[in-house]
Amino acid sequence: MMLRPRGLRAAPRPIPAPQLPAGRSSSTVMPLFQPAAHGALATSGRRHVSLRVLSFVIVVLVPLAAAAVYYLAIAANQYVAEFRMSLRTVDAPPIEPLTLFGDIAHTTAAGESQIVTQFIASRAIVDELDPKLDLRRMFSGREADWWSRLWLPATAEQLVYYWQNQVDPFYDTSTGTIVVRARAFTPADALRLAQGIVASSERLINDLSARARHDALDYAEADVAAAEMRLMTALAAIRAFRDKEGMIDPGQTASADTTLATKLRDDLLKANSELATLSAYMRDDAPAVRVLKARIKSLETQQHLLAHEMTAGTAAPSPAPAPTPPALSHELGSYEALDAERKFAEAAYEHALEALDRARDNADRQHIYIESFVPPRLPESSLYPRRWRSLGTAALILFAVWAIGGLAVQSIRDHL
Repeated sequence: MMLRPRGLRAAPRPIPAPQLPAGRSSSTVMPLFQPAAHGALATSGRRHVSLRVLSFVIVVLVPLAAAAVYYLAIAANQYVAEFRMSLRTVDAPPIEPLTLFGDIAHTTAAGESQIVTQFIASRAIVDELDPKLDLRRMFSGREADWWSRLWLPATAEQLVYYWQNQVDPFYDTSTGTIVVRARAFTPADALRLAQGIVASSERLINDLSARARHDALDYAEADVAAAEMRLMTALAAIRAFRDKEGMIDPGQTASADTTLATKLRDDLLKANSELATLSAYMRDDAPAVRVLKARIKSLETQQHLLAHEMTAGTAAPSPAPAPTPPALSHELGSYEALDAERKFAEAAYEHALEALDRARDNADRQHIYIESFVPPRLPESSLYPRRWRSLGTAALILFAVWAIGGLAVQSIRDHL
């Protein structure tokens, strides 16, 4: 008998393969291995079911439980102060026939409403209300939870981004109404926030109206000033002409000279008629005839002097008694040009004054003001967060992600 050392085991004996009886095919052996195959399939199915359950727990149940803890136990209440307002003008503009089939947003008040809506969502109103309401303290108070609060320190851009999530302005083009919803973590803060937005919107509209009125009146007043300066220049030119020529109105002087010339002509005709009558029965050296001839000569001299004074085409009698001034026709032409400029300046000044009055009337009629027909009120109950709706939305999203992921994994496994 041979002894083997300790610690050494004998090699296992090979198990002989089972011998098939003669006349039997190998298919008769299959039932011997079928129970093992069924066990492997069952094990694989249980593994797949356990992985599916585990993935459902990780992808759906755990995040949903975390969301439920946050929304039901941690999330802070947020209160909403809503108000509605519209922009109106004192005198509405006339409605054109084509606008009956179009949009009413092309009116002046509608355009200003769009400006107010964009202003409420801009940094300008944040910079205006922050010193008054201390927005950083309002949005980061102890009433807010860690997820929904404004984390400090916050830059201006971060504050504006948070503001746009808390304040929701909307302009309804069908009714011309601006609807604003302001959210805060206390009812008092929500009311103060809404009231501050209303005050800032009114200030903006008043500034825009005052600027439009100022611009319109500035143009009209500039036209009035220009027309007034033109009129003053024309009057100054006429005054200088009168001082230089020594006459108030050359037109009246010409009219008086015309009357005088008519009278001289009548007197000359009468004297010539008397001379013809006297010459018929008296001698030429008769005193009456000599006096009448002297009178006729004097009338003719006066007539020539007057004609030379009135028109430049008539030669002065020789010898002339003294240097004569320029012809009245020249003076009258210069004065008529100055007087025509004065009349045009007066008409332009009157039209400018009428345009200024119309501009004032239009500015008064088109003055825009805010009509807050639903003022902000103190909220009594919180509207946000909408806990059950948020949980339902989260459950649907998580289940969809899990289902799509499972289908993708199954598709990849089938193609491997």
